[in-house]
Amino acid sequence: MRVAAKIELSSEERRKLMHLSRAGTSSVRHARRAQIVLLAAEGLPNDEIAKRVGVGRVQAGRWRARYAAGGWTAVAQDQPRGGRPVKVDVAEVIRLTTQTEPEAATHWSTRTLAEAAGVSDTTVWRVWKQHGLKPHRVRPFKVSRDPDFVEKLEDIVGLYLAPPEHALVLCCDEKIQIQALDRTQPGLPLKKGRAQTMTHDYKRHGTTTLFAALSMLDGQVIGQCQPRHTHAEWLKFLRQIDRNTPKMKTLHLIADNYATHKHLAVEAWLAKHPRFHMHFTPTSASWLNMVERFFRDLDTSRLRRGVFTSVADLQAAIGDYIAHHNVHPKPFIWTAKAHDILQKVIRANRRLSSKHNEALH
Repeated sequence: MRVAAKIELSSEERRKLMHLSRAGTSSVRHARRAQIVLLAAEGLPNDEIAKRVGVGRVQAGRWRARYAAGGWTAVAQDQPRGGRPVKVDVAEVIRLTTQTEPEAATHWSTRTLAEAAGVSDTTVWRVWKQHGLKPHRVRPFKVSRDPDFVEKLEDIVGLYLAPPEHALVLCCDEKIQIQALDRTQPGLPLKKGRAQTMTHDYKRHGTTTLFAALSMLDGQVIGQCQPRHTHAEWLKFLRQIDRNTPKMKTLHLIADNYATHKHLAVEAWLAKHPRFHMHFTPTSASWLNMVERFFRDLDTSRLRRGVFTSVADLQAAIGDYIAHHNVHPKPFIWTAKAHDILQKVIRANRRLSSKHNEALH
């Protein structure tokens, strides 16, 4: 007569098994196996364990015996199943994904690649997941061709990492053509089992431009909405910055190369206000301006799903968002060094050059 394996648990093993049997993050299989072992440790026969856990007697005896032989390691994973092993050429799947394109399409899907490689779409998905491949996604980029890129990069990153004493570093830019969009029908609110709804079409009620200056010291934002973004509006915003900052502080303003920032009238005004010092980002390198991070938060948190019946309504919403932000501001911390950024840019230029040469040949 076969005798069920005897299970003896230490206090630590019992604690771990009880946690696995009750944790909501455990898989159903692991929770069930932990219950089987705990009941076996109480001396219950396999028939009784099977009845309480809701499994077969043979299954209860199997996991009991495996735990007695090898502990939790022997129970955590299933043993390899019988049958002919599936041979997958992982290197070929990766090569097809990264170096080829399907006919009449720009990128592979799991099903189209599975058909081309002669495997299942689940296998393709598993290979992609293991190697971090996401053909359905594309990330935009632009390598700056500014001849003074290195000097401007070092200047701006130097302001971020080691700001001058008795000075404020302000990241300035315009978020232009913000549309006051009103939906054609009211949407339904979020509820259990259903996402918030919003009509795909909309009514336009005009646009506004947000001028913003983000302080790298404390994260405070100076904002101003204006109907246009010419040098006249930029001068108006500079005057607001002058009014809203301590007079004894030197101001270092980081901005892009937009023509309005370099207008003759602007340069004349700056000459009369020597505490203002302009620092321009390299061409096609707006990512160096930290105020873009604030613009992204504004867009995702307030504008993208907002409903505005007029420009005044839109401007009020933007003003409320900035006021709320300034109650408990958090500065964005820049950590990347100029040398590390430059090395990435050099590598990107090399890759682009090699691709260009391959295309020519």
